[in-house]
Amino acid sequence: MYIPGITDLYRLFYPNQCALCHETLIGGESAICLDCLYHIPRTRFWFDAENVVAQIFWGRVNVENACAYFFFARGSRYRKVLHLLKYGGNKDVGIVLGQQFGLELKHSTLYTDIDYIVPVPLHPKRLKKRGYNQAEMIAIGLSQSLGVPVSTDVLIRNKYTETQTKKSRAERVSNVSSAFMLTNPEAFRGKHLLLVDDVVTTGATLESCAAEMLTAPDAKVSIVTLAYASS
Repeated sequence: MYIPGITDLYRLFYPNQCALCHETLIGGESAICLDCLYHIPRTRFWFDAENVVAQIFWGRVNVENACAYFFFARGSRYRKVLHLLKYGGNKDVGIVLGQQFGLELKHSTLYTDIDYIVPVPLHPKRLKKRGYNQAEMIAIGLSQSLGVPVSTDVLIRNKYTETQTKKSRAERVSNVSSAFMLTNPEAFRGKHLLLVDDVVTTGATLESCAAEMLTAPDAKVSIVTLAYASS
């Protein structure tokens, strides 16, 4: 748990430890050591247009491609990564993993023509409470590797919703219905947009975002998340 003051003080005295294994980071390493990065259970879905993440959205919203970086399994130490990013105040974890994911995506022909990277937005109330948007941290890392700009002011969340945790897919869809809007659809006209979030389970939130983004004239949407978890 991120505790303002206490957590920051800990990082002041222990700034160079891997967020996962707690080994001392060496030159060139940031947030997560090279050994932990090497052993991430990669899905390699970015080479397969018909992977299981893409199939989540079939018949629901017309996305170009979709994939996740790694598997999100119970008991895996990499489950801790998302907790550190989302609740632990560790923004650097999201940026580093976004960078690594971006390096993988560069080798896929499915993600070569992206115009903007768009993180799933938080409602201002939740953003104020958390202090940052974890999806935006991932997007920043992706941007650094892919050389594609991040857009955070066109797709916004205009409805405060309950957490999606422990809800059924039907409940999740209802919960995020009409929760997103475009402030300037023309900004996305004719663009291929890469929608980014931390984890995909049922895909309800991503589906709602993508549907709104596709109201921009001639826009295309692809989706990436750090982790994939079966519902």
